Amino acid sequence: MLRIFFAVLTGLFGAALLHLVIILSLPHFTGRDAATRVEAEGDLNNFYLLGDQYDEAGLANGDPFLRTAVCSFDVEDAPVHFTAKGNVPFWSIAIYDSASNEVFSMNDRTSVGGALDVLAGSPIQLTDLRKNLPQELQQAILVEMARPDGYAVLRTLAPQASFDEAARNFLTEAGCEQFAR
Repeated sequence: MLRIFFAVLTGLFGAALLHLVIILSLPHFTGRDAATRVEAEGDLNNFYLLGDQYDEAGLANGDPFLRTAVCSFDVEDAPVHFTAKGNVPFWSIAIYDSASNEVFSMNDRTSVGGALDVLAGSPIQLTDLRKNLPQELQQAILVEMARPDGYAVLRTLAPQASFDEAARNFLTEAGCEQFAR
């Protein structure tokens, strides 16, 4: 009787584990994971403002008090420089690798002077840059990417309609460009 109980218990545990693995790996195999959706927004190294309704890539801004922009990038050839300035009450950026693992995040409270100035690159690229850091990167935060491709999500707060124009300008003028010496 005890053997049957353990066999049933093992079967239930195995089935639960198998279902969990299948559910968690499904986005990867269907091509509908976050990185693929951000890539479908458009060209690399451009921030794309998300609307309130789902777009063709399946992305939307889900919070009525936030405005969101996404940028897909690749640091294989050169690092990517994220920049933004503006008079907004709050902003945050999160940088993810292609497997949707968060690599880095920050907000205006942890930035230098309230401006976004982050450079993401491979460990070799950043080591070379640190040897002779250009003047325009003296205040930049350097972020090492273990994988060459990834995406960034930039958000800003628009708690009232009067903040909407400033929030949209902040996001549309944000930079996500390859850094060339």
